[in-house]
Amino acid sequence: MASNNSLAINGLHIKPGERVLTRLVISKLPSGAVIDVPVHVIRAQEPGPVLLLMAGMHGDEVNGIETIRRLIRRDLLKPQRGTIIAIPILNIYGFLNFSREVPDGKDVNRSFPGHPRGSVASRVAHRFMREIMPLVDVGIDFHTGGAARANHPQLRCLLGQDAATDALAQAFAAPFTLHARLRPGSLRSTAYTLGKPIIVYETGESLRLDEGGIEEAIAGTLRVIHFLGMGPAGPLPARPNIVCHRHRWLRARYAGLFRAHVGLGDFVEEGQIYGSVSDPYGEQSVRLESPLSGYVIGLNHMPVVNQGDALLHLGLPE
Repeated sequence: MASNNSLAINGLHIKPGERVLTRLVISKLPSGAVIDVPVHVIRAQEPGPVLLLMAGMHGDEVNGIETIRRLIRRDLLKPQRGTIIAIPILNIYGFLNFSREVPDGKDVNRSFPGHPRGSVASRVAHRFMREIMPLVDVGIDFHTGGAARANHPQLRCLLGQDAATDALAQAFAAPFTLHARLRPGSLRSTAYTLGKPIIVYETGESLRLDEGGIEEAIAGTLRVIHFLGMGPAGPLPARPNIVCHRHRWLRARYAGLFRAHVGLGDFVEEGQIYGSVSDPYGEQSVRLESPLSGYVIGLNHMPVVNQGDALLHLGLPE
């Protein structure tokens, strides 16, 4: 919990009631241009938790970036207690290059806790861990589906292991909550070892804005702020939250042109035809039958698929 004293970040001392935009200098481009990460710090007069809102870990995942931008632009981040740290884009390199990675090809979200003399990704992670993480109590990390794979609005966290994480997930109340194991080198895994719960929100696909998913993210964030005692009540969820302790990708057994017969959020019955894969010459088409019943929480929008490509992500409710 933050005290009534000033909060030290990036060489600044931010007092209760202050709102500051500071920039963490990460490195320079080969051209000499400085790469820095803007960080918004909004403090209430009253002490309380420090909530991290972060997006752009992968530079092509624009839905989280737009979520935090709208929260800031609509002046919705006004804590009555505690502090909000909002980082719209962590991976500036990837954002500038429409890329998931940093210039060395590494994934920032597999590079935590990082190293000051490591790769670019490792240095970004290290600077975050040194400057931001010591201040944080809880956090929401916003992500987007990769490549042409779109995600239905969903929350991912380690369910049943930590009461604080479970409570955050319930407060956010996304359309779907998935039990997701910790991945080594991820922010969520590193924060977990420090006893700091981070929940991950996913929606849409890279380089495409998902309006419904963005508004779901804003509403869920406001509900978390209220749950933490930092602000007024957020909007009520538009639909019941569905918890899936298991989920599975259905993969292509054949290469060709993929056409889905279902959409994100649909419920698929075992044995239902969910799509087809056809050869591009009009000679053969194979109907795809689901081996399981579940909700469509992820869908591949790429029409050209190879054997083994992920086609449909099913959330399996209890």
